[in-house]
Amino acid sequence: MSLTFRLLIPLLLASFAWGEHTSNWAVLVSTSRFWFNYRHLANVLSLYRTVKRLGIPDSQIILMLPDDMACNPRNAFPGTVYNNADRALDLYGDNIEVDYRGYEVTVENFIRLMTDRVSEDMPRSKRLLTDDRSNILVYMTGHGGNEFLKFQDAEEISAFDLADAFEQMWEKKRYHEILFMIDTCQANTMYSKFYSPNILATGSSEIDQSSYSHHADNDVGVAVIDRYTYYNLDFLETQVREPTSKLTMGDLFDSYDEEKIHSHPGVRYDLFPGGEAVARSRLVMDFFGNVQNVEVEGGISRNETAWQEELAAIERMINEARRSHNESLTARPQPAAEEAKIGETKQAIRKEGAMRVDGESGWSKQLVGATALLGCVGIWAAGSWLEKL
Repeated sequence: MSLTFRLLIPLLLASFAWGEHTSNWAVLVSTSRFWFNYRHLANVLSLYRTVKRLGIPDSQIILMLPDDMACNPRNAFPGTVYNNADRALDLYGDNIEVDYRGYEVTVENFIRLMTDRVSEDMPRSKRLLTDDRSNILVYMTGHGGNEFLKFQDAEEISAFDLADAFEQMWEKKRYHEILFMIDTCQANTMYSKFYSPNILATGSSEIDQSSYSHHADNDVGVAVIDRYTYYNLDFLETQVREPTSKLTMGDLFDSYDEEKIHSHPGVRYDLFPGGEAVARSRLVMDFFGNVQNVEVEGGISRNETAWQEELAAIERMINEARRSHNESLTARPQPAAEEAKIGETKQAIRKEGAMRVDGESGWSKQLVGATALLGCVGIWAAGSWLEKL
């Protein structure tokens, strides 16, 4: 098999894997300000901790927080946020990256983030740099009503606004599949207007139903987490223990207990290709974790050093060709008269100042050709490596 053909195989096989997603992103949004909404911040930080545990890096998580709880004067435990009365785990900690903070959490900024309608000087950390092979988890929590969600008691985003934003994302090829989750009063109405494909949506409560808190911390003085989010986390933390988990979204939805959640959580399947059966078969890790074991069909995988190994192989071929050529020149017999004539010719050429011409010219042409091939392979390999960054 020729070297050129061997190098083209990964590119040809990659086309067969085009239907799969290659990255997972998370957009986690709390829309509530003020101390008595402590639980909404805890909801988001709990999901943030879980998706990081399952492998999504901070560079692929957008965290939008009003973020006035940890340092609020009423907080009996300054600099901390807890989601359980035993305060076993500080969700705020020292390893949290908030991308949109305080009054940056607005309807306009959220829609601009999702549709990538931002200024040129917007830092990468505040952009959703997805493409048509990216799966996105969108989680929102706050106070809402019939087809609206409030942002910091100052403005609202409607179900129509959200649906149109997702349609713009689809038209601009900004996602492969979306899991939309929302924990708020009358949450299921927020995804009722969606019309874009490849969206799986779930919410905490039907129309005219409230979303309830789970429990309060007497020392903190307020509720610390909502019921719907609490039981989602209970499943993710106790059942999805490893990034290699094969549990499905159907397993997650089947774990919902209306008696425990105190409302009727809903799921919308009809926008997903293949409907309910296909949507329920999606792995939990397709949205809550990092992409695992990505390789093209046929078992051929590549890494950052593959192109270096190929260049080294070409260099060995060139050295072997040079050695063989030198040996053939050394072994070639030449009569004495011919050697004398060659010597006179060389002396005449030196006197005239002309360029030396001898048997090495043939090797030089071979070396030029090999160098050109080496350069082409190097450019292709470097481009492939940079594309992965």
